[in-house]
Amino acid sequence: MVYSLVLREQWIRAKYEREEFVATRVCQDPCSAGSHEGFLWKRGRESRQFQKRRFLLSAREGVMKYYTKEVSPKAIISIENLNAMFQTEKIQHAHGLQITYKTDGQTRNLFVYHESGKEIVDWFNAIRAARYYYLRTTFPTVPEPELIPRITRNYIKEGYMEKTGPKQKEAFKVRWFCLDSQDRNLMYLKNPLDAFAQGQVFIGRRDEGYEVRAGLPQGVRVKKRKPAITVVTPMREFVFICENDREQREWIDALNGVIAQPLTG
Repeated sequence: MVYSLVLREQWIRAKYEREEFVATRVCQDPCSAGSHEGFLWKRGRESRQFQKRRFLLSAREGVMKYYTKEVSPKAIISIENLNAMFQTEKIQHAHGLQITYKTDGQTRNLFVYHESGKEIVDWFNAIRAARYYYLRTTFPTVPEPELIPRITRNYIKEGYMEKTGPKQKEAFKVRWFCLDSQDRNLMYLKNPLDAFAQGQVFIGRRDEGYEVRAGLPQGVRVKKRKPAITVVTPMREFVFICENDREQREWIDALNGVIAQPLTG
């Protein structure tokens, strides 16, 4: 896992300034640790402006909620498919966090931040504790080393590529891509901070007919002399143009890593 600067800084402060790791402290159980409430600055889906919203996380109830008004929650998010990752560069804030969850078969992206580094790390740790509590109680017989990687995760590769349509004759358009190795999905968005992806490509195993190749499929011509990759699936071939050779290699390596990993239930 790649740790952000704010997480590293707050770990040091917790240990040496706040002395949170002294032997006399009693560790919280995951259910208690996975409960948190407070305000975060959230990017609006339509307005694209950050506005202050109240969030509530409850491991016991198995949900995270956020409110635009005090009466009823704007969204109730199941901890079952909740994820969080630090995204300082994408959000352009040192304490930026991307929260994702599934709704109607799509991945919903929430982009939030807090002025306090400690508070955003507390939120991140609370989400991890809530996720651990959910996994531990839902899959009691699964060994802990198998559960820990599934608590939260970062996308293994993100960045811009250009894509064409299914006929491979449509104009190439620039899109932001995110590769989620756990869900085996390559998602593409018009903009990095969009609430939803425009589409996604499932990445299966090689013995199921999935493959990634350097270059263009036979018969496909492009005006730009840039490196390309072709993702082969049983249904169709997806063609992407990369910014440079390094990006091409990184995307091929990342996609091959997903293709090589076993399918999990």
